[in-house]
Amino acid sequence: MSVNAQNRKNFKEYLLLFFKGMAMGAADSVPGVSGGTIAVIARIYDELIYSIASVNVTALQLLAAEGFKKAWAYINGTFLLVLLCGISVSLSISASLVLLLLDNYFKLLMAFFAGLVISSSWFLKAEFGNWNWKILTALLIGFGLTLMVSSLSPQSPVISNWYLFLCGVIAICAMILPGLSGAFLLLMLGVYDYVLNAWVNIELMTIVVFITGCVSGLLMFSRFLTWTLSRFHDLSYAFLTGMLLASVYVLWPWQQVISFYTDDNGRNQALESINVMPGSYELLTGQDPQLLPVTICLLSGCAVILIFDKLFRNPVD
Repeated sequence: MSVNAQNRKNFKEYLLLFFKGMAMGAADSVPGVSGGTIAVIARIYDELIYSIASVNVTALQLLAAEGFKKAWAYINGTFLLVLLCGISVSLSISASLVLLLLDNYFKLLMAFFAGLVISSSWFLKAEFGNWNWKILTALLIGFGLTLMVSSLSPQSPVISNWYLFLCGVIAICAMILPGLSGAFLLLMLGVYDYVLNAWVNIELMTIVVFITGCVSGLLMFSRFLTWTLSRFHDLSYAFLTGMLLASVYVLWPWQQVISFYTDDNGRNQALESINVMPGSYELLTGQDPQLLPVTICLLSGCAVILIFDKLFRNPVD
Protein backbone atom coordinates (compact mmCIF):
# COMPACT_ATOMS: atom_id res chain seq x y z
CA MET A 1 0.00 0.00 0.00
CA SER A 2 1.34 3.42 -0.93
CA VAL A 3 0.53 6.83 0.39
CA ASN A 4 -0.94 9.36 -1.98
CA ALA A 5 2.24 10.71 -3.50
CA GLN A 6 0.31 13.30 -5.50
CA ASN A 7 -0.23 15.27 -2.29
CA ARG A 8 2.80 17.45 -2.98
CA LYS A 9 4.37 19.58 -0.29
CA ASN A 10 5.72 23.08 -0.69
CA PHE A 11 9.19 24.21 0.36
CA LYS A 12 8.15 25.28 3.87
CA GLU A 13 6.49 21.90 4.50
CA TYR A 14 9.60 20.04 3.35
CA LEU A 15 11.76 22.27 5.55
CA LEU A 16 9.49 21.47 8.50
CA LEU A 17 9.72 17.77 7.57
CA PHE A 18 13.52 18.03 7.62
CA PHE A 19 13.40 19.41 11.18
CA LYS A 20 11.01 16.64 12.18
CA GLY A 21 13.63 14.20 10.89
CA MET A 22 16.27 15.95 12.98
CA ALA A 23 14.04 15.58 16.03
CA MET A 24 13.65 11.87 15.27
CA GLY A 25 17.41 11.44 14.91
CA ALA A 26 18.06 13.20 18.21
CA ALA A 27 15.47 11.02 19.96
CA ASP A 28 16.86 7.79 18.49
CA SER A 29 20.31 8.54 19.92
CA VAL A 30 18.96 8.74 23.50
CA PRO A 31 18.42 5.54 25.52
CA GLY A 32 14.79 5.72 26.64
CA VAL A 33 13.43 7.83 23.76
CA SER A 34 12.10 6.65 20.39
CA GLY A 35 12.15 8.30 16.99
CA GLY A 36 8.73 6.70 16.51
CA THR A 37 7.51 8.79 19.44
CA ILE A 38 8.56 11.97 17.62
CA ALA A 39 6.95 10.75 14.39
CA VAL A 40 3.64 10.33 16.23
CA ILE A 41 4.00 13.72 17.90
CA ALA A 42 4.79 15.31 14.52
CA ARG A 43 1.78 13.61 12.89
CA ILE A 44 3.79 11.85 10.21
CA TYR A 45 3.68 8.32 11.66
CA ASP A 46 1.11 6.81 9.29
CA GLU A 47 2.69 8.41 6.21
CA LEU A 48 6.13 7.21 7.32
CA ILE A 49 5.07 3.60 7.83
CA TYR A 50 3.07 3.38 4.60
CA SER A 51 5.89 5.02 2.61
CA ILE A 52 8.48 2.57 3.94
CA ALA A 53 6.19 -0.40 3.25
CA SER A 54 5.72 0.76 -0.34
CA VAL A 55 9.40 0.00 -1.05
CA ASN A 56 8.44 -3.40 -2.46
CA VAL A 57 8.23 -5.55 -5.60
CA THR A 58 5.57 -3.28 -7.10
CA ALA A 59 7.97 -0.33 -6.83
CA LEU A 60 10.64 -2.36 -8.68
CA GLN A 61 8.10 -3.31 -11.38
CA LEU A 62 7.16 0.35 -11.82
CA LEU A 63 10.84 1.25 -12.07
CA ALA A 64 11.37 -1.30 -14.83
CA ALA A 65 8.14 -0.60 -16.74
CA GLU A 66 7.52 3.14 -16.32
CA GLY A 67 10.81 4.58 -15.13
CA PHE A 68 12.30 6.23 -12.06
CA LYS A 69 9.76 9.05 -11.74
CA LYS A 70 6.77 6.71 -11.35
CA ALA A 71 8.58 4.46 -8.89
CA TRP A 72 9.78 7.47 -6.88
CA ALA A 73 6.23 8.84 -6.65
CA TYR A 74 4.88 5.43 -5.64
CA ILE A 75 7.23 5.12 -2.65
CA ASN A 76 6.74 8.80 -1.67
CA GLY A 77 10.47 9.12 -2.24
CA THR A 78 10.90 12.84 -1.61
CA PHE A 79 9.17 12.51 1.78
CA LEU A 80 11.48 9.64 2.76
CA LEU A 81 14.61 11.34 1.44
CA VAL A 82 14.00 14.64 3.25
CA LEU A 83 13.17 12.82 6.48
CA LEU A 84 16.25 10.59 6.17
CA CYS A 85 18.48 13.62 5.57
CA GLY A 86 17.12 15.24 8.73
CA ILE A 87 17.69 12.06 10.74
CA SER A 88 21.25 11.60 9.38
CA VAL A 89 22.27 15.21 10.02
CA SER A 90 20.84 15.05 13.53
CA LEU A 91 22.56 11.77 14.36
CA SER A 92 25.89 13.20 13.22
CA ILE A 93 25.42 16.21 15.51
CA SER A 94 23.59 14.62 18.42
CA ALA A 95 25.85 11.58 18.80
CA SER A 96 28.20 13.81 20.79
CA LEU A 97 25.78 16.53 21.94
CA VAL A 98 23.22 14.16 23.45
CA LEU A 99 25.92 12.27 25.33
CA LEU A 100 27.14 15.60 26.70
CA LEU A 101 23.61 16.53 27.83
CA LEU A 102 23.08 13.10 29.37
CA ASP A 103 26.34 13.41 31.30
CA ASN A 104 25.72 16.93 32.58
CA TYR A 105 21.96 17.57 32.53
CA PHE A 106 20.42 14.11 32.83
CA LYS A 107 17.47 15.04 35.05
CA LEU A 108 16.56 18.09 32.99
CA LEU A 109 16.81 16.26 29.66
CA MET A 110 14.72 13.34 30.89
CA ALA A 111 12.10 15.72 32.32
CA PHE A 112 11.87 17.55 28.99
CA PHE A 113 11.36 14.29 27.08
CA ALA A 114 8.82 13.13 29.66
CA GLY A 115 6.90 16.35 29.06
CA LEU A 116 6.89 15.63 25.33
CA VAL A 117 5.54 12.15 25.93
CA ILE A 118 2.84 13.11 28.46
CA SER A 119 1.49 15.90 26.27
CA SER A 120 1.56 13.83 23.07
CA SER A 121 -0.23 10.94 24.80
CA TRP A 122 -3.04 13.33 25.64
CA PHE A 123 -3.43 14.34 21.99
CA LEU A 124 -3.21 10.72 20.77
CA LYS A 125 -6.45 9.78 22.50
CA ALA A 126 -8.26 11.45 19.59
CA GLU A 127 -6.84 8.78 17.26
CA PHE A 128 -8.78 5.90 18.81
CA GLY A 129 -12.21 7.44 19.40
CA ASN A 130 -14.46 6.27 22.20
CA TRP A 131 -13.14 4.27 25.15
CA ASN A 132 -14.21 0.64 25.50
CA TRP A 133 -12.75 -2.56 26.93
CA LYS A 134 -10.85 -3.37 23.71
CA ILE A 135 -9.20 0.05 23.65
CA LEU A 136 -8.29 -0.21 27.33
CA THR A 137 -6.88 -3.72 26.87
CA ALA A 138 -4.73 -2.64 23.92
CA LEU A 139 -3.45 0.34 25.90
CA LEU A 140 -2.56 -1.83 28.92
CA ILE A 141 -0.77 -4.39 26.71
CA GLY A 142 1.32 -1.63 25.14
CA PHE A 143 2.06 -0.23 28.59
CA GLY A 144 3.06 -3.62 29.97
CA LEU A 145 5.24 -4.54 26.98
CA THR A 146 7.30 -1.36 27.31
CA LEU A 147 7.80 -1.89 31.05
CA MET A 148 8.84 -5.49 30.40
CA VAL A 149 11.43 -4.48 27.79
CA SER A 150 12.77 -1.72 30.06
CA SER A 151 13.43 -4.31 32.77
CA LEU A 152 15.67 -6.51 30.58
CA SER A 153 19.11 -7.25 31.95
CA PRO A 154 22.01 -5.80 29.92
CA GLN A 155 24.25 -8.18 28.00
CA SER A 156 28.01 -8.23 27.39
CA PRO A 157 28.31 -10.10 24.07
CA VAL A 158 31.14 -10.91 21.71
CA ILE A 159 30.36 -8.49 18.86
CA SER A 160 30.51 -10.14 15.43
CA ASN A 161 29.12 -8.84 12.12
CA TRP A 162 26.19 -11.23 12.35
CA TYR A 163 25.37 -10.10 15.87
CA LEU A 164 25.69 -6.46 14.81
CA PHE A 165 23.34 -7.12 11.87
CA LEU A 166 20.79 -8.72 14.22
CA CYS A 167 21.07 -5.76 16.60
CA GLY A 168 20.29 -3.46 13.68
CA VAL A 169 17.16 -5.47 12.86
CA ILE A 170 15.95 -5.36 16.47
CA ALA A 171 16.84 -1.72 17.10
CA ILE A 172 15.12 -0.32 14.01
CA CYS A 173 11.88 -2.11 14.91
CA ALA A 174 11.99 -0.38 18.30
CA MET A 175 12.95 2.96 16.78
CA ILE A 176 9.75 3.17 14.74
CA LEU A 177 7.55 2.08 17.63
CA PRO A 178 6.56 4.92 19.97
CA GLY A 179 7.61 4.13 23.53
CA LEU A 180 10.29 1.57 22.66
CA SER A 181 13.77 3.03 22.41
CA GLY A 182 16.13 1.54 19.84
CA ALA A 183 19.08 3.11 21.67
CA PHE A 184 17.87 1.54 24.91
CA LEU A 185 17.70 -1.91 23.28
CA LEU A 186 21.19 -1.43 21.84
CA LEU A 187 22.35 -0.71 25.37
CA MET A 188 20.63 -3.88 26.58
CA LEU A 189 22.23 -5.87 23.74
CA GLY A 190 25.65 -4.50 24.67
CA VAL A 191 26.43 -2.57 21.46
CA TYR A 192 25.18 0.98 22.11
CA ASP A 193 28.57 2.52 22.81
CA TYR A 194 30.17 0.40 20.07
CA VAL A 195 27.73 1.61 17.39
CA LEU A 196 27.75 5.24 18.54
CA ASN A 197 31.55 5.41 18.47
CA ALA A 198 31.59 3.76 15.03
CA TRP A 199 29.23 6.47 13.78
CA VAL A 200 31.31 9.30 15.29
CA ASN A 201 34.61 7.83 14.02
CA ILE A 202 33.15 6.84 10.61
CA GLU A 203 34.07 3.16 10.86
CA LEU A 204 32.55 2.18 7.53
CA MET A 205 32.42 -1.61 7.93
CA THR A 206 30.59 -1.41 11.25
CA ILE A 207 28.22 1.27 9.94
CA VAL A 208 27.40 -0.67 6.75
CA VAL A 209 26.68 -3.93 8.61
CA PHE A 210 24.50 -2.18 11.19
CA ILE A 211 22.59 -0.10 8.61
CA THR A 212 22.02 -3.21 6.47
CA GLY A 213 20.37 -4.82 9.49
CA CYS A 214 18.31 -1.67 10.09
CA VAL A 215 17.10 -1.52 6.48
CA SER A 216 16.22 -5.23 6.45
CA GLY A 217 14.29 -4.97 9.70
CA LEU A 218 12.55 -1.78 8.60
CA LEU A 219 11.29 -3.22 5.31
CA MET A 220 9.95 -6.34 7.03
CA PHE A 221 8.43 -4.73 10.12
CA SER A 222 6.82 -1.83 8.25
CA ARG A 223 4.61 -4.32 6.39
CA PHE A 224 3.30 -5.67 9.66
CA LEU A 225 2.63 -2.14 10.90
CA THR A 226 0.72 -1.16 7.74
CA TRP A 227 -1.43 -4.26 8.17
CA THR A 228 -2.29 -3.42 11.77
CA LEU A 229 -2.86 0.28 11.08
CA SER A 230 -5.16 -0.40 8.11
CA ARG A 231 -7.23 -3.10 9.85
CA PHE A 232 -7.09 -2.14 13.52
CA HIS A 233 -6.39 1.60 13.46
CA ASP A 234 -8.05 2.50 16.80
CA LEU A 235 -6.60 -0.48 18.65
CA SER A 236 -3.15 0.15 17.14
CA TYR A 237 -3.11 3.72 18.40
CA ALA A 238 -4.38 2.66 21.81
CA PHE A 239 -1.49 0.17 21.95
CA LEU A 240 1.00 2.84 20.84
CA THR A 241 -0.38 5.28 23.42
CA GLY A 242 0.14 2.67 26.14
CA MET A 243 3.75 2.32 25.02
CA LEU A 244 4.16 6.09 25.12
CA LEU A 245 2.74 6.36 28.64
CA ALA A 246 5.02 3.59 29.89
CA SER A 247 8.06 5.37 28.48
CA VAL A 248 7.53 8.04 31.17
CA TYR A 249 8.72 5.38 33.63
CA VAL A 250 11.93 4.96 31.60
CA LEU A 251 12.34 8.75 31.42
CA TRP A 252 11.88 9.32 35.17
CA PRO A 253 14.38 12.09 36.07
CA TRP A 254 15.39 10.77 39.52
CA GLN A 255 17.28 7.51 39.09
CA GLN A 256 19.75 5.76 41.37
CA VAL A 257 22.44 3.96 39.38
CA ILE A 258 23.04 0.40 40.61
CA SER A 259 25.55 -0.83 38.02
CA PHE A 260 27.99 0.61 35.48
CA TYR A 261 29.77 -0.35 32.29
CA THR A 262 33.06 1.00 30.92
CA ASP A 263 32.84 2.64 27.49
CA ASP A 264 35.52 2.64 24.81
CA ASN A 265 37.06 5.77 26.32
CA GLY A 266 37.53 4.11 29.69
CA ARG A 267 34.73 6.07 31.39
CA ASN A 268 32.14 4.52 33.68
CA GLN A 269 28.60 4.87 32.30
CA ALA A 270 25.29 4.04 33.97
CA LEU A 271 24.02 0.59 32.99
CA GLU A 272 21.17 -0.24 35.38
CA SER A 273 19.22 2.13 37.59
CA ILE A 274 16.07 2.27 39.67
CA ASN A 275 13.53 5.10 39.91
CA VAL A 276 13.29 6.90 43.24
CA MET A 277 11.27 9.81 44.59
CA PRO A 278 12.95 13.26 44.68
CA GLY A 279 13.35 13.26 48.48
CA SER A 280 14.89 9.78 48.47
CA TYR A 281 17.09 10.72 45.53
CA GLU A 282 18.86 13.39 47.54
CA LEU A 283 19.38 11.02 50.47
CA LEU A 284 20.62 8.13 48.32
CA THR A 285 22.84 10.04 45.89
CA GLY A 286 23.75 13.20 47.78
CA GLN A 287 22.70 15.23 44.72
CA ASP A 288 20.22 18.08 44.46
CA PRO A 289 16.95 16.80 42.93
CA GLN A 290 16.53 20.20 41.21
CA LEU A 291 12.77 20.14 41.61
CA LEU A 292 12.14 23.58 40.13
CA PRO A 293 14.38 23.20 37.02
CA VAL A 294 13.00 19.69 36.43
CA THR A 295 9.44 20.98 36.67
CA ILE A 296 10.23 23.82 34.25
CA CYS A 297 11.74 21.35 31.76
CA LEU A 298 8.74 19.04 32.11
CA LEU A 299 6.32 21.91 31.43
CA SER A 300 8.52 23.09 28.55
CA GLY A 301 8.23 19.66 26.95
CA CYS A 302 4.45 19.82 27.30
CA ALA A 303 4.43 23.35 25.83
CA VAL A 304 6.47 22.24 22.81
CA ILE A 305 3.81 19.67 21.92
CA LEU A 306 1.05 22.25 22.29
CA ILE A 307 2.91 24.51 19.87
CA PHE A 308 3.66 21.61 17.50
CA ASP A 309 0.03 20.57 17.57
CA LYS A 310 -1.08 24.04 16.52
CA LEU A 311 1.55 24.25 13.76
CA PHE A 312 0.91 20.76 12.42
CA ARG A 313 -2.86 21.16 12.42
CA ASN A 314 -2.65 24.57 10.77
CA PRO A 315 0.47 24.51 8.53
CA VAL A 316 1.64 27.81 7.09
CA ASP A 317 1.21 27.97 3.31
